Amino acid sequence: MCMRYFIETYGCQMNVHDSERMAGLLEAVGYEAARDEHDADLIVVNTCSVRERAEEKLYTRLGELRLLGHSPERKAGRPIIAVTGCVAQQEGEAIVRRSNVVDLVLGTQRTKLLPAAVEQVRLGGSAPLVDIRPWDDVSFPLGLAVRHDPVKAYVTIIEGCNDFCAFCVVPYTRGRERMRTKREILAEVRAAADSGHSEIHLLGQIVNHYQAPDDARCDFAGLLEAVHEIAGVRRIRFASPHPRHVSPAMIAAMRDLPKVCRHIHLPVQSGSTRVLAAMRRRHSREEYLDLVDRLREALPGLAVSTDMIVGFPGETAGDFDETLSLVERVRYHSMFSFKYSPRPNTLAQQRLAADEVAEDEKTRRIVALQSLQRAIQTVLHEASVGRDEEVLVDSISRRREWELSGRSTANTSVNFPGTPDLVGAFVRVRITRGGPNSLAGELSEVLDRPRTEAYG
Repeated sequence: MCMRYFIETYGCQMNVHDSERMAGLLEAVGYEAARDEHDADLIVVNTCSVRERAEEKLYTRLGELRLLGHSPERKAGRPIIAVTGCVAQQEGEAIVRRSNVVDLVLGTQRTKLLPAAVEQVRLGGSAPLVDIRPWDDVSFPLGLAVRHDPVKAYVTIIEGCNDFCAFCVVPYTRGRERMRTKREILAEVRAAADSGHSEIHLLGQIVNHYQAPDDARCDFAGLLEAVHEIAGVRRIRFASPHPRHVSPAMIAAMRDLPKVCRHIHLPVQSGSTRVLAAMRRRHSREEYLDLVDRLREALPGLAVSTDMIVGFPGETAGDFDETLSLVERVRYHSMFSFKYSPRPNTLAQQRLAADEVAEDEKTRRIVALQSLQRAIQTVLHEASVGRDEEVLVDSISRRREWELSGRSTANTSVNFPGTPDLVGAFVRVRITRGGPNSLAGELSEVLDRPRTEAYG
């Protein structure tokens, strides 16, 4: 009888793509996707440790999964339970000491070993297997990732990070920076495009630090140019660049390559130069604002989004006011904003705990920041009313079966009435309403229908 797997994914786009890769590896050795956790012989919990209380959320979920073996909905006994991702790398043996339901803990650099590790657990008896050892090989078998999104394909170009920002756990959970070869990246992009995925998302912790290990002339701008030449690719996005690695060549590539979307996610984290220095971001407020000006001069109408942390240790009321004034100046199209929380092993946790901002003050600041950003987004979106937007349709509305949703080149969500056969199509939508989080409109023209083999 065929073994069935179910993967739960938490966190960033890179984690989503890691889950696609794990699904492909499992299916390559004969597993089938389960309908849900009750139908699974193997449950993989792919974790993220960036957000606050990530570990506690994992243990809460493991407690729920413990009950599966006794559920009347299950047709078999207790499934094998594996924990992967950043919390797995961070906690290691502590996970199996705290939760006896876990059979396998696999670190971020051991993903390719998942099928073999599961088989070892299945045949090896009751002792849990923990493997979080580093492994520098970042190659991945071509064509194995199971991409459930009919429109976009994630393609990792860099694993790990060398920057060690004071608040960030990534260098400790994903390891030091390792570049994939240009050859392998382009082969994966071609395979994704050939299967109908017209929007390519290049992923890396600092994606624009890319330097091809097999082509000394190919930096990130060169990679954009190479991806741009691949037939079937209609849009290129990337996440996330670091401000200090945005080169003139990268700006020129964004300007000159029409497939590169007119949107950049440019994390700033704070509007205060003093706080940025404490965060070890290696850029100042003034340098960041100058970069935004240069980008918008080269790419008029460019949409900029960002990440922001409030309440970093030592952040004063004056520092936070500088964050608000920077947001007013840049006028971001969207923002991910967070209250600072100490993450294990980071420099901030080790050295700055005594300067912690009070929780109620963090809350006050995040509410003020999000209120300002909501007002800015509303104004920007209302200014789009009456315009035509080119939209790549990516889904059917979960609330209204007659409504479709897609993204503009600026990465803004656009909703409009339409039929399911348009998922995967490029269409023109006349915008009739702008809200704080999305646009709404009417279909005015179908520019390019999806390929039938890719979208059914």
